[in-house]
Amino acid sequence: MLITSLQNERIKYAVKLWNRRSREEEKRTLLEGYRAITRANQCRMKIEECFYCPSMFLGENENELLAKLAESGTVTTETTDRVFAKLAYRDRPEGLIAIAEAREHRLDDLPFVKNGLYLVAERIEKPGNLGAILRSADAAGASGIIVCDKCTDIYNPNVITASTGTLFSVPLAETSSQEAALWLKKNGIRTLAATPHTDKNYTDIDMTAGIAIVVGAEQYGLSEFWLKNSDISVKISMLGLADSLNVSTATTILLYEAARQRGWRKST
Repeated sequence: MLITSLQNERIKYAVKLWNRRSREEEKRTLLEGYRAITRANQCRMKIEECFYCPSMFLGENENELLAKLAESGTVTTETTDRVFAKLAYRDRPEGLIAIAEAREHRLDDLPFVKNGLYLVAERIEKPGNLGAILRSADAAGASGIIVCDKCTDIYNPNVITASTGTLFSVPLAETSSQEAALWLKKNGIRTLAATPHTDKNYTDIDMTAGIAIVVGAEQYGLSEFWLKNSDISVKISMLGLADSLNVSTATTILLYEAARQRGWRKST
């Protein structure tokens, strides 16, 4: 099937999903580009339809991906360049956009791993930062991520892009800070708050047992709740004029220190 009309109902429905409210109402999201769609498919996301425009393909693997999607029951629909340009979020589209069912990320479904490495991200505002945090958590072998008191939609296209599709691979839950703290305490996971207001350096703390690194909003850092209720507070020493790092950078440093202490082995 080739769609040539901008007024096609499937195209109008897909374009609507770039809006956060529509995504939440429909419980659907859009995936743009070969990597995001491939990783979503590898992680068994339910992909309902994939629109494609061969003239915009950047490589040689797109047709193989489309065949795999079709085999798994995904509807594959070709469009003209003009129609695909209306669909695309990026300035330089790659010729692939898919509609996928958005998962629910409940705290009750987050797997408990003894001696696991968890990450709590509180009130992260910028989609690019949240996506980069997800990417680092995946790379460091995190057992799970808890997004608390969310300020941005995890299915925002910039989250998906910045995460390079790892949004679909890392166990993830969305909840309140209070519920997250209760879950961690119940499971014997210590909490480590990242803040400049402490004398303890992050490299001086043993992170080999079950631990959750807690990071906060870009502008204000962690809330009083986490500063008061965390088991340990640590800082990343700053030697220059700046008194803090970007939250995704700081998160990566802390996660990789934990991974180093654990001998670069993922907790299972």
